[in-house]
Amino acid sequence: MSRVDRILVIDDDVELCSLVGEYLEPEGFQIEAVHDGNRGLDRALNGDHLLVVLDVMLPGMNGFDVLRRIRNTSRIPVLLLTARGEDVDRIVGLEIGADDYLPKPFNPRELVARIRAILRRTQAGEKSGAEGQIPEVVRVGDIELDPATRMVRQNGKPVELTSVEFNLLHVLLREAGRVVTREHLVDAVLSRKFSPFDRSIDMHVSKVRKKLGDSDLGTDHIKTVRGVGYIFAHPRDTKVEATRGEER
Repeated sequence: MSRVDRILVIDDDVELCSLVGEYLEPEGFQIEAVHDGNRGLDRALNGDHLLVVLDVMLPGMNGFDVLRRIRNTSRIPVLLLTARGEDVDRIVGLEIGADDYLPKPFNPRELVARIRAILRRTQAGEKSGAEGQIPEVVRVGDIELDPATRMVRQNGKPVELTSVEFNLLHVLLREAGRVVTREHLVDAVLSRKFSPFDRSIDMHVSKVRKKLGDSDLGTDHIKTVRGVGYIFAHPRDTKVEATRGEER
């Protein structure tokens, strides 16, 4: 088995793992199921898998702890399975670094769609490089994003981002100085239809904002446009605002 077609499912529900396999294998994936957190962590870090489906409630080591340890050393995409209605689980999971979440019980077709969406996002950079296309480096103020290497630097120092966070920042940087609606971000970054009740894109924006910190001018890189979306502040606009503030 090669890494490119293997998915690791970490869930203590043996029946559910079997069901997931029945739906994913016809889609061309090979499934490895592990039923406790400690073993799941070991398998997730061995580099043999393309993506991890991780349940929050696990024996031995819970899903949050597994995810934290994965993110200490790996960027492998992680889809978190949470209990339906448990907003705290979803918020914590996204804060720790999950690429997406899916509440239980779920339609297996929705699981396949989420996995496909995550893989489209994470493989976009690899595909362009394999085709010989060299995407242009995006620079806005003190932030530099290189799509080819999927590296982000702030004042020359690396910024560690998950796959979703990288793609989100890429969209905002390309539209620097212009408002990007939440609907567009959900479509472009999460590859799914917008729902006003789904706050996952807001959590991802919050994570990116915290990792970037303040700009050289002491202001947020990403500003919220209430009721609309977000805008990555262009240095020229920020300088104008600062000047106006001094005049007052």
